[in-house]
Amino acid sequence: MSSISFPDQSRTDPHPEDQFYTPSFDSSSFQINPLSSHPPRTPRTSLHASSSHHYSAGIYEEKEPEEQHIQVEDVEIDLEEDRAKEAEKRVKKEEVWREMFLTSNGRDKAFKLMQYSIRVGLVFHSSLTSTRLLRRPSRPPWEQNIVQRLQSTASGFSFTRKLLLLFNWLGPLNQILAQQSVPFSSEVSTETAKKIQKPLLHTILYAPPPLLLELANAIADDIATWSRLGLLGKKLGTRAARFSDWCWFLSTLVNLVENSVERQIISGLQAEVEGRLYTESMTGATAKSKPKASKIDEKELSRLRNQDYWLQVTRTKLLMDLIFVSYELFNIQRGHNAVKAFTGLTAAVLSSAKLFDRHKNVLVKTF
Repeated sequence: MSSISFPDQSRTDPHPEDQFYTPSFDSSSFQINPLSSHPPRTPRTSLHASSSHHYSAGIYEEKEPEEQHIQVEDVEIDLEEDRAKEAEKRVKKEEVWREMFLTSNGRDKAFKLMQYSIRVGLVFHSSLTSTRLLRRPSRPPWEQNIVQRLQSTASGFSFTRKLLLLFNWLGPLNQILAQQSVPFSSEVSTETAKKIQKPLLHTILYAPPPLLLELANAIADDIATWSRLGLLGKKLGTRAARFSDWCWFLSTLVNLVENSVERQIISGLQAEVEGRLYTESMTGATAKSKPKASKIDEKELSRLRNQDYWLQVTRTKLLMDLIFVSYELFNIQRGHNAVKAFTGLTAAVLSSAKLFDRHKNVLVKTF
């Protein structure tokens, strides 16, 4: 009769396959049958011992490196937006106005606002006095004196602006001369670059038409200003002023065409970004799944909308300039003073707003 052998009786049994394990209630000495077809599962350290107050639902969940990288970039985008908002809050309006008035262009806008505000006030005054003249045949002397002073002040602002815009032709001239140098001339020697430079007349003739119009307009404006100062003849100054108005009229039309083309491009880009955002929302993409792509698209859409807004502002300003110069060129008499005053004031407000925003953005970047 065969005897039953227990594991604790013989440790050196030549036939281990005949041995069976004895179950134990001690989890530390638990053993599994080595002949089992399922290999033993490696136990995982429980986190319950280190956290006795709450259970973690994601004990066995591990974040992928790509997800961690996206979260870091998401935090960087948020921090960048927070810095921009904080810097924008720190910039005061007085600082922006001060930076504007340090430039001749900023002073020109300030004088233009005052000049056409006075002109609009005089238009309202003349309309009121025309109705009052039905009752009273003449105005009192003190009222006539104030009106004359305001007219003289407006004319003084106009002449001051002409002086501030002297030598404005240097800007377009430098842009034209920059095209005179041969491309990639930095890769060759200076002597060789000088030999193969384009002639000045060739460069001017092949310059873009908007630059040529701007150059001619600025030169004609300077001739008219020198004429008003008495350095040149009055007849020459009158002709130069009319030629300047024609250049202004043509350049305004060209700028309106360029503005419409830019708006079409911006509208196309804006529709493309909106389409991407709509596709992401319809496919179930959330801020958790694609935070970086969504935030970049939203930021790009905001930038495009802001750019389109300022293009609309520029378009309105150009339309005001076109009406103003048309009244001057074609000698339209109906509502001459009123139309020129209101279009001039509107253009001054819009151009000042653009210049203010430009200086504000420069100050925000410095913080």
